[in-house]
Amino acid sequence: MPAKEYRNSRVAENRELIEGHIREILRLIGENVEREGLLDTPARVTRMYEEIFGGYDADVDEVLGVTFDEQHEELVIIKDIVYYSQCEHHMAPFFGKVHVGYIPSGKVAGLSKFARLVEAVTRRLQVQERITSELADILERVLKPHGVMVVVTGEHLCMCSRGVKKPGSQTVTSAVRGEFRTNAPLRSEFLALLKQ
Repeated sequence: MPAKEYRNSRVAENRELIEGHIREILRLIGENVEREGLLDTPARVTRMYEEIFGGYDADVDEVLGVTFDEQHEELVIIKDIVYYSQCEHHMAPFFGKVHVGYIPSGKVAGLSKFARLVEAVTRRLQVQERITSELADILERVLKPHGVMVVVTGEHLCMCSRGVKKPGSQTVTSAVRGEFRTNAPLRSEFLALLKQ
């Protein structure tokens, strides 16, 4: 069964209007909107927006879906969840990996649900810092674990391909909740296991 794909229903509802605006932007930057290579660009960009901004239609608390009673109260790590997002400052892409660690308190979620949650949160206009905090807050609210830690890495095209033009530079953000906030050895264990 293919993974659920979030799509932005407002983009679909406003398809003609969005296509018209994209056509006008192309014209305003000096392009010939009638040339062959650009004839279908407004429609393609609109379809892309429907996909890359699909997180707006997701109910993030429901994304984790059914939880399971499980008396495992040791560290669980889901790492290297690849994400793609759009910077809200320049609407330029950024991408990287999300790493989640949590200590269950009697409830666990299916592992694929973590990837779906990352999709729901990152497929919006975002900043990396907010992604990190939102993921930690949602996991804490829905799973009610003893603790959660989220680490996000990102390469931002608004920094790599424009402005200071520093390709390859990485941004790393983290958010800690519960036991991870007060237990330095637990944070260290999580960070050490990310390197494996």
